Amino acid sequence: EKLLVESGGGLVQPGGSLTLACTASGFTFDDYAIGWFRQVPGKEREGVSCISGCDGSIYYDDSASGRFTISRDKDKNMAGLQMNSLKPEDTAVYYCNVIKYGITYWGQGTQVTVSS
Repeated sequence: EKLLVESGGGLVQPGGSLTLACTASGFTFDDYAIGWFRQVPGKEREGVSCISGCDGSIYYDDSASGRFTISRDKDKNMAGLQMNSLKPEDTAVYYCNVIKYGITYWGQGTQVTVSS
């Protein structure tokens, strides 16, 4: 069975940091595009950052640019999202997604809450 599992979410104060991890099992996502998305209740899921599966190009949403860093570790079959200078508006469930040739997998999500 092919699975993605996110971890690393939690409660953090404004200005703090968290590192999310996305671990794949049942497949290797070497050539997959990897993306991090987030969703709050009542709103659509939105993209935060992604790594191209073709050339490794990295993209950030304006809300994440300068604060978040996406990464891929092919040896560990993992992806990460380092989040710094967190704001209350970053509060959401964060999801990992991988896609290649139209085949896509989603993780179950991990809750990030930024609050004092």
